[in-house]
Amino acid sequence: MVDRSRRRAAAVAGHSGDEAGARALLDDPDPVVRATALGALARLGVAGAGDVGRALADPSPEVRRRACQVGAGVAGVDLVAMLDDPDAGVVEVAAWALGERAGASGESIARLSSVATGHDDPLCREAAVAALGAIGDERGLPAILAAARDKPAIRRRAVIALAPFEGPEVDAALNRAREDRDWQVRQAAEDLSS
Repeated sequence: MVDRSRRRAAAVAGHSGDEAGARALLDDPDPVVRATALGALARLGVAGAGDVGRALADPSPEVRRRACQVGAGVAGVDLVAMLDDPDAGVVEVAAWALGERAGASGESIARLSSVATGHDDPLCREAAVAALGAIGDERGLPAILAAARDKPAIRRRAVIALAPFEGPEVDAALNRAREDRDWQVRQAAEDLSS
């Protein structure tokens, strides 16, 4: 059971400028408290690569998910490895976080492409497709095009992810999407074609 008083203390530390109070709770036995404490440091603008790196190695998926979220805005944090996490929620947030960063590496695009086309969890595939679209690098286009043939939610995300791209294969995917059996896929394709 979550210790609400310690969790509340961690949250309040982030809103009251109490860096020391937040840091004191990074090692709390309760993972919810540890995750909240890391979020407090992020709110204060003092979460560093060491803080995030330690949280990425936490045994709790909840802490690792928060670390990926915070790590999106912290330089020097390697989030690519988190795409191999055994927890699908961690993979999903890591994919989102990588899409939020500027200047994606070839390794991150390759790993996101692999998740987009081969992960067992549809939410992970969808998050990876969204990240590739946000990055807008041509090296991610084949994975986005492949995702345009996945489940409806992933097809919708893939159509939106095609926005920064041009070319005959993009046009063909959009034409196919305008005829999709899912009305939201068709709508997304129409919106992009307007």
